[in-house]
Amino acid sequence: MTAIFLMSMIFGLACGQAMSFCIPTEYTMHVERKECAYCLTINTTICAGYCMTRDVNGKLFLPKYALSQDVCTYRDFMYKTAEIPGCPRHVTPYFSYPVAISCKCGKCNTDYSDCIHEAIKTNYCTKPQKSYMVGFSIF
Repeated sequence: MTAIFLMSMIFGLACGQAMSFCIPTEYTMHVERKECAYCLTINTTICAGYCMTRDVNGKLFLPKYALSQDVCTYRDFMYKTAEIPGCPRHVTPYFSYPVAISCKCGKCNTDYSDCIHEAIKTNYCTKPQKSYMVGFSIF
C-alpha cells in the first residue's frame, strides 16, 4: 500500500514539474494623469504563472544571453484604448494597454513586456475613480 502511495506521489511531482501554468489572468490597473480630474480603473488580462526553469552549473563557461530564464509572457495579445475622463482640452485623454489572449513560457521581450524581478507597488488611485466599461474602446 505504501509503495503505491509513494509511486503516485513521485508521478504527481514529476508531472507538476513538467507542466507550466502560464495563463491569462484577470488584472485591475489604475491609470491617472496629473492634468486629469479622475483616475481610471481598467479590468484587463495579463500573463501570469509558473514556468519550468533550470539553473545550469556551468555559468562561468556560458555567454550571458544563455543564462536568462523563461518567464510567463504574451503569446498573443491586442491593444485596447480607453479615455481618461476629466482631462482638459490640451491633454490627450487616451490610454492604450495590452490585453493577453494567450500566454507562453519564453524569454522576456522588453519591446512589449516589463521584465523586472519585483513589482512596483504603485497600482492605486490618488484621485476619484471612474471604471472603464469593457467593449467601449476608442480605437
